[in-house]
Amino acid sequence: MNLSSVARDASAPTPSQSSERPEGLEPPPGEECGVFGVWAPGEEVARLTYFGLYALQHRGQESAGVAASNGQQILVYRDMGLVSSVFRESDLETLPGHIAIGHTRYSTAGASSWENAQPTLGPTPFGALALAHNGNLTNVETLEAMAEDVHANHQQTVARATNKTLRTRGHRDSSSDTSLITKLLGSSEKASLHDAAMELLPSLEGAFSLTFMDEGTLYAARDRHGVRPLSLGRLENGWVVASETAALDIVGATFVREVEPGELIAIDEDGLRSERFAEKKLAQCVFEYVYVARPDSVLAGRTVHAARAEMGRVLAREHPVDADMVIATPESGVPAAVGYAEESGIPFGQGLMKNAYVGRTFIQPTQSLRQLGIRLKLNPLRENIEGKRLIVVDDSIVRGNTQRALVKMLRAAGAKEIHVRISSPPVKWPCFYGIDFASRAELIANGLDVEEICQNLGADSLGYISLDGMISATRQPREDLCTACFSGSYPIPVEGPGMEFTHTRT
Repeated sequence: MNLSSVARDASAPTPSQSSERPEGLEPPPGEECGVFGVWAPGEEVARLTYFGLYALQHRGQESAGVAASNGQQILVYRDMGLVSSVFRESDLETLPGHIAIGHTRYSTAGASSWENAQPTLGPTPFGALALAHNGNLTNVETLEAMAEDVHANHQQTVARATNKTLRTRGHRDSSSDTSLITKLLGSSEKASLHDAAMELLPSLEGAFSLTFMDEGTLYAARDRHGVRPLSLGRLENGWVVASETAALDIVGATFVREVEPGELIAIDEDGLRSERFAEKKLAQCVFEYVYVARPDSVLAGRTVHAARAEMGRVLAREHPVDADMVIATPESGVPAAVGYAEESGIPFGQGLMKNAYVGRTFIQPTQSLRQLGIRLKLNPLRENIEGKRLIVVDDSIVRGNTQRALVKMLRAAGAKEIHVRISSPPVKWPCFYGIDFASRAELIANGLDVEEICQNLGADSLGYISLDGMISATRQPREDLCTACFSGSYPIPVEGPGMEFTHTRT
C-alpha cells in the first residue's frame, strides 16, 4: 500500500444536537443515497464531483464526501450536512487528481453519525481503497461472519510467526454495511482490487450501486437485481458514473447507458473494461419512479416525469370525482397532479406554497410555533382555494401525519371539499433494500383500510392508484420491478430476526 494514502476528514465528530420536528410534519421516506464517480485526466475532478453531488442532494441530506486520487495517494474529505455546507472552495482545492468518487448519505444501515459518512477509506494489499455505496445489503450476518473468519485467520498467522496470541477483534470504523464491504475487499488475498471485487461481489445480497477506486482505477458495480439505478456517461476526455442521469447532465456528460445489473466496470488509462460477476435477475425499485428519483432523470429509457404524469392520468381514470381544481402537495406530487388534471379536464392550480428552505434545523421553535406544524413548510393560497372543491394529489402516504395536518389546514383556509388522491398504492410493508420507511407498525395502511384512512385524515374521499395502474405507468414489465413495499412480495431474501413476515417472490 502507498503509505501516503490518507483520510482527510472535514472535522472531528461533533456532539449531536437534538431537534424536535414541528407537529404535523413527518419525515418523508428516506431517499437512500447518491453516488458519483469520475475519471478525467486534466479536469478538476473534485469540482465535477461536487456538482454531481449537488444534483443528487435529494437522495441524501445527512452527510456528503469526496475522495480524489492523483495517481499516488487518495485524499478524502467528508462531513455531516448538505453538500453546500460541507464543502468550501478551499476544500475542493485540497483534492487534486484525475479520479474522484462522491457520496450523499441518508442512513438506512448504521447510525446517522460522522463515522458513517462516506466515501469510506481503507487499506488493501494492493493500495488504498475509497468506496461509496447506495443501497442496503440483506446478508450482513453472513458477511460479518466472513469478516470475522478473515480476522481469525490473520490472528493465527501472526501467532504462528511470532509465538504470541492476539486477542483483538476485527475493527471497522463505522456501523454501516458500506464499511463491511470496504473491510472485506481490503482483506482479500487476490492480486488486485479488480480480482478482489470479482470474488466478493457475487457474495453480496440485497441492493448495491457502488463507486470505488484505488490510486489508479475507477470502478462501478451494480447488484444483479438492478434495485438502485446507476448510469454511465462520457466526457470529452473521460468517463462519469452516477446514481441518476440528471447528475450526468449537470457536469456536461453525455449519457451512454445504464450500468447493467451484475456488471463491474473498471476505468483507467487503458480505457473502459466491463465484466459480469452475476447473472441479471431484474427487480428495479418502483418507488424510484414514484418518489425517489428526480423528475428529469431517466430510468430504463423513460423519464421519471413522464411516468409520474401517467400515474396521475391513470389515477384520474380509476378514481374520478367532481371538483373545481386539482392541486399538488409540493414538490413530488406535481407531475401526477398535472396528469390527473389533463385526464379529468379539471383545471390544475396552485393551492399551496412551499418554503424551499425548510429542512433540518437545530434552532428550536417555541411551543406556539410548533403548534403551527405544517405551516412551517406549506402555506395555503386562500384566495385560490376558498369555497372550492379540491382534489389534492400526493405521491404516497406513510404514517398519515402530513396529510392529516394538510387536510385540516386546507379546511381552515376555506376549502369546501377535499378529495385526496395518491399516485401509489397503500404502503403496507417496510423496505430492506435502501429506503428508510417507517416500521410496519407505524404504516397507516397496515392497520386501516382505505375508508378508515380517509376518516383518519378527515378527507371527503380518498383514492389510491392500483398496483397494476402504477406499474403500467412505468412501462416496465411487472416481473422486472420490486413492489415489496406495496405488495409484500420480496424479490431478495432478507437475513435476521423478525423477517418471518416477509415472503419472497418466485
